Amino acid sequence: MITVLLLIHVMVAVALVGVILLQRSEGGALGIGGGGGGFMTGRSAGNALTKTTAILAACFFATSLFLSILASQHRTGPSILNPTGQPSGGGLAPLEVPSGTAPASPATPSAPVAPAAPQAPQSQ
Repeated sequence: MITVLLLIHVMVAVALVGVILLQRSEGGALGIGGGGGGFMTGRSAGNALTKTTAILAACFFATSLFLSILASQHRTGPSILNPTGQPSGGGLAPLEVPSGTAPASPATPSAPVAPAAPQAPQSQ
């Protein structure tokens, strides 16, 4: 389902870009718009392109919403930001205290203990 909807979403996006590029520029800020000859000229062609753009834009927004809803419902397993898969308390995760040592109380700050000898980094 998600694959089909994603494929439709990509096709709508490509069609939307194409229809927008077919429209005549009216700003003329770069001096390239408003020429006499074009692919589709006239008032009725402009209305057809405008309506097509509006329909494609509505389809693009609809498929974007459906894709985001489906992605939020099918979220399983850990993510990149939360590799354990367990929900955090909404903020930063608390530091882990090695077993056998008591956490230092916040009232008495202690100096960090320097290692006895240089240690090589170890992978986890």
